[in-house]
Amino acid sequence: MILNGIDTVMEAAHLFKGKKLGLITSPTGLNKDFVSTIQILHENFHLAALFSPEHGVRGDQAAGAMVETYTDPITKVPVYSLYRKNSKRLSQEMLDEVDVVVYDIQDVGTRYYTFIYTMLYAIEDCAKAGKEFVILDRINPLDGVTVEGNILKPGYESFVGNYPLAVRYGLTAGEVAMMANEQQGWNAKLHVIRCQSWDRQMLFSETGCHWIMPSLGIPRFETALIYPGTCLFEGTNMSEGRGTTAPFELIGAPFIDAEKLAAEMNSLKLPGVVFRPVYFKPSFSKFEGEQCGGVQIHIVDYRAVQPLETGVQLLFTVKRNYEEFSFLPPLKGNSRPFIDLLGGDKIYREENLHVPALLEQFREKSRGFAKLKTEYHLY
Repeated sequence: MILNGIDTVMEAAHLFKGKKLGLITSPTGLNKDFVSTIQILHENFHLAALFSPEHGVRGDQAAGAMVETYTDPITKVPVYSLYRKNSKRLSQEMLDEVDVVVYDIQDVGTRYYTFIYTMLYAIEDCAKAGKEFVILDRINPLDGVTVEGNILKPGYESFVGNYPLAVRYGLTAGEVAMMANEQQGWNAKLHVIRCQSWDRQMLFSETGCHWIMPSLGIPRFETALIYPGTCLFEGTNMSEGRGTTAPFELIGAPFIDAEKLAAEMNSLKLPGVVFRPVYFKPSFSKFEGEQCGGVQIHIVDYRAVQPLETGVQLLFTVKRNYEEFSFLPPLKGNSRPFIDLLGGDKIYREENLHVPALLEQFREKSRGFAKLKTEYHLY
């Protein structure tokens, strides 16, 4: 049986006894019996504070919604926001409430996903304050081997990419933490409670574990698997399927000819996927209530699919064939378009971009990162 860090937490009780704990968690913070990490720490130790990432500690906040400080209605423990309008970091006032900060959130192994930066910010803040940081590690659902994509460039840091990772990085949260702590010279008092019985070659579908939605935008494992490619559409004027029951699997817009796009994409014979023409009306987000044509990406081979390359091929097929397509302008308060922040580079907006050359460049960067990351493997 595969165990995540929370499943063996009592074996590491010496890290927690007699100390005031602050917990960064989300609805994925559960043990194998579906008992929440909040409850486990509250009942066995002194849980002094909860720290809320995007979506809230109990998943009651929408994507992008600012989270305010409040009291958890179940444990009566104060909840401090790490997703505030003016900051996404632990303040000194928050750190004064605790001796140890604990992190337990399921990652999806993709650079754009914000929880990993909540963790890294918190480690840096704890290092500066001399506080211990404990990660209850969890398996990487996209396996711990496969690497895809370019490396985030300096100057393109944001909350969807704030560390030089590949897009699909093949590390657990604990391994990312160890890498960043060493490479950034934080020297945090870092402890990783490891997973047990996980083979890093495993995809989530091979583990026998139960899928708990990391957020409402990632409802299924298949969503997480295609997400490294289709999240790029968040930086465009096309719907990435938010507001439907298949976010990041449905891609479209009112100006798309569904049958034509599906036929063109299937003609590329991309590994592990089939494109089906679809029509949908998002209930919120882009094109709310409007009929969109597009495609649903069906993964027919989990091992063969190359999600980032699939997303890039789809994006540039649309860009080439539809003059209505555009990249979104910079968000308020940012100087760079969102596609640059997602891409960790301005390369997607370059004129006369040659897609095969771009993908080969990505493969080269991936090979370099794959070699580097082995120094931090715990499994």
